[in-house]
Amino acid sequence: MNACKPLLAALGLALLGACTAPPSVQQPEAASGFNAKSGWTFQRQAVAAANPLATEAGAQILRAGGSAVDAAIAVQMVLTLVEPQSSGIGGGAFLLHHDGRKLQAFDGRETAPAAVDEKLFLNEQGEPLSFTTAVASGRSVGVPGAVMMLALAHRQHGKLSWARLFDPAITLAERGFAISPRLHTLLVADAALKADPVAAAYFYRADGQPHPVGHVLRNPELAQVLRNIAATGPVALHEGPVARAIVNKVRQHPTLPGAMSLDDLQRYQPRERAALCHDHSAAGRALRICGFPPPSSGAIAVGQILGLLSRTPQAAAPLINGLPSADWLHSYNEASRLAFADRAQYVADPDFVAPPARRWTSLLDARYLDDRARLITETRMPTAAAGEPDGAHSSWAPMPDQPEHGTSHLSIVDAFGNSLAMTTTIESAFGSRLMVTTDPSRPGGFLLNNELTDFSFAPRDAQGQAVANRVEPGKRPRSSMSPTLVFDKATGELLMSTGSPGGAFIIHYTAKVLHGVLQWGLSPQAAVDLPNVGTLGGPLVLEQGRFPATAVNALQQRRHTVQQGELTSGAQALVRGRGVWLGGADPRREGIVAGD
Repeated sequence: MNACKPLLAALGLALLGACTAPPSVQQPEAASGFNAKSGWTFQRQAVAAANPLATEAGAQILRAGGSAVDAAIAVQMVLTLVEPQSSGIGGGAFLLHHDGRKLQAFDGRETAPAAVDEKLFLNEQGEPLSFTTAVASGRSVGVPGAVMMLALAHRQHGKLSWARLFDPAITLAERGFAISPRLHTLLVADAALKADPVAAAYFYRADGQPHPVGHVLRNPELAQVLRNIAATGPVALHEGPVARAIVNKVRQHPTLPGAMSLDDLQRYQPRERAALCHDHSAAGRALRICGFPPPSSGAIAVGQILGLLSRTPQAAAPLINGLPSADWLHSYNEASRLAFADRAQYVADPDFVAPPARRWTSLLDARYLDDRARLITETRMPTAAAGEPDGAHSSWAPMPDQPEHGTSHLSIVDAFGNSLAMTTTIESAFGSRLMVTTDPSRPGGFLLNNELTDFSFAPRDAQGQAVANRVEPGKRPRSSMSPTLVFDKATGELLMSTGSPGGAFIIHYTAKVLHGVLQWGLSPQAAVDLPNVGTLGGPLVLEQGRFPATAVNALQQRRHTVQQGELTSGAQALVRGRGVWLGGADPRREGIVAGD
């Protein structure tokens, strides 16, 4: 028996061909089936989100005269309730917003508490903790930022009152919602959540089994917390009883307590950053693709992959029988390996780490990509090393590979000309598995993130050289979230809003949808439906059962180590058609698109 098979099975992966190294990809959330969707068309406004109840809440806000930001707030609050495994008020988010003239990037990423240091995830012997041990602990919890960031965006772009936006979530929390097949699947698969008494009492029956599909789950504790936030704003989360409950939950963890303080919560501030944009040509059209800058690595990596791919003979290679060819997959994989090498070397919180050549766009310069693209040949390059844009030499050690986990994405356009792409997260499925309540007599609460595990567990290499993305007080961990807006370069017209959950594979899921729509001319639904593929720098991973053996064999002949796995993306996309908006939602999850 192949010695790699037990490990692959544990990670939900299947082996194709020889296994020469452990798999380098773990899926953030378990797969829950593939349910075909036909796509949607709307005339004026639309919401694409990860759960039908959240999508409908956002659509209701738009119909009431709300803006895209108003709808996003309503969607996020409902997702906290109905998709607790992926995002919520205990986590963070990146929001990319365009009002028809100005593009803004609102950063609600979590921060490390002031009392931590770079040894946060090292044991007493100075070795990194196991990832699973670190996740389900108080040490993994970052200071949440989603609500504070949404309040900042609402002050600038909201049309309805802040309090009005919480009504759908409060009503659902009080009346209850039916547990979906996906939520039930993830509850069955999770071994750590029931160790938290509050979460166990809420999600599970007395016999330790999760409530069944269709069970009406009520969350009066979350309803009360949301009422408080609706009445007084983010201060209700960052100060007072809820803040004390958060801090107590983190600091009183029974095995690995964290160091978060009330002062950390009170001092948290969202950031407004300049979006990171680059020019791109696809199918003869000049485009401007805009994404989120560091601390996200998404826009840089997506831009590099698309830019490098466009410099290969496979740039305009058509689909064959509805699938990318082996030649295209080879070029895509090599471009990705180069992008992920730069990501590991350079990208971290810009408040702590300077960009190469003094600007992040140096990694997307045409001359730099020209040079990097020459490394892509007919066979797999033995090693993909980081480059030196503008001759910049990095003093950082590259970050070792480690898992990244889940998120949720929403794309919205409103009738006023506003549009947004927002990716939101609590990191792992069910975050740190710590559920906060201010009143144990009331069922429910909300989950805290484990976002600090996005930092490098090993702060330095064997020579003592520091990793850019190491833990530091007040620092924001590097992310892969890739909310993306695409514009016509000549006219400035918005053409597309997209993004996806999926840990580090977010980058690939987003790049796939962009290439599918912009280069292959697919509808957003057809682009989302395409089989997933990607790498984190090691093996090339193909979506289970979606590629023929001939493609696998051709890739192996080019020296690729090929694996198959359940690549559970959750992409959403809105694309401007001829006078309409076309919507697509990922068949691998339960999202829909709604609007008018």
